[in-house]
Amino acid sequence: MSDSTDDPTGGPTDDPRAEATADGGTGAGAGPPRRARLRIWRGDGPSGRLTDYTVDAHEGEVVLDLIHRVQATLAPDLAVRWNCKAGKCGSCSAEINGRPRLLCMTRMSLFAPDEVLTVTPMRTFPVIRDLVTDVGFNYAKAREIPAFVPPRGLGPGEYRMSQEDVARSQEFRKCIECFLCQDVCHVVRDHEENKESFAGPRFLMRAAELDTHPLDAAGERGLDRARDAQKEHGLGFCNITKCCTEVCPESIRITDNALIPLKERAVDRAYDPLVWLGSRIRRRRRDD
Repeated sequence: MSDSTDDPTGGPTDDPRAEATADGGTGAGAGPPRRARLRIWRGDGPSGRLTDYTVDAHEGEVVLDLIHRVQATLAPDLAVRWNCKAGKCGSCSAEINGRPRLLCMTRMSLFAPDEVLTVTPMRTFPVIRDLVTDVGFNYAKAREIPAFVPPRGLGPGEYRMSQEDVARSQEFRKCIECFLCQDVCHVVRDHEENKESFAGPRFLMRAAELDTHPLDAAGERGLDRARDAQKEHGLGFCNITKCCTEVCPESIRITDNALIPLKERAVDRAYDPLVWLGSRIRRRRRDD
C-alpha cells in the first residue's frame, strides 16, 4: 500500500486499520445489508492520509450512519462534527467524492453498490482533525456585515411588510449556515489570498437580503449596502458560476436571487449620475 499525505482525495495508506471490516450497527431497512467501502481522511492539522474502511450499509441509510458505524466498531477516535442528523443544523458538512455535501442528507442509494466513497473535510478551511475543519473564517466575515438597522418611529410589534417582501427574505433565511457554498466557491477555494477581501456567497446573500429589506433603515445612517458589498466585501470577485447554488441543501437560489440582483444594484448606484450626486451630498452633510 502507498501513502497519500498531501491530497485528501488521493489513494490508500499504510495505516494498520486500513481495509478493516465491521458488521456493527443495526439495519435501517428490511433488506440485507451490503458491504460498503469508505475512504476517510484521517489526520490532525494539514498532515493526514486516507484510510479505507469497510462496513455494512443498510437500506435507507445516509453516509453519516456509516461514519458512525466506523466510529463504533473500527475507529473510535474518528472526529466528525454533527448534531441534528436532520439537515437543519449544518454541522456535518464535508466532501464526498470531491463534492461538498451534508453527511446526514446524502443517502447511500445515490452511489453504485461497488462505488468507493471518499469522505474528506471541506477543502477551503483548515483541518483541525479528521473530518472537522476550522470554519472561523465564516464567523469573522459575518461580523463584517452591518446588522439590520431598525426604522425610527416604529416600536416592537409595529413592523409591517408585504407578503412579497416576506417571501423574498424568507428564502434567504432558510440558510442553515452549513458553509458548503463558502467551501465550493472557487474565489477562496482555489485562491487563499482572496479570503481577506471576499465575504463569500453566504454573507453576500445576507447583504443582498438586508439591501432589499423594506424596513432596513441603513440608508438613513449613510450606509449603502450594495456599494459596500462591491467595495468592501468582494462582490466583484463573483463571476456567477452558480456552484454555490448547486450545493445548497436548502435549494436557495443564491446566484439568481441574491448575487446577480445585488451586482445590478451596485452597478446602478455606482454609475447613475443622480444617485452619485445624492450620495456626495449626503456624505458632505454628514461630514459637516
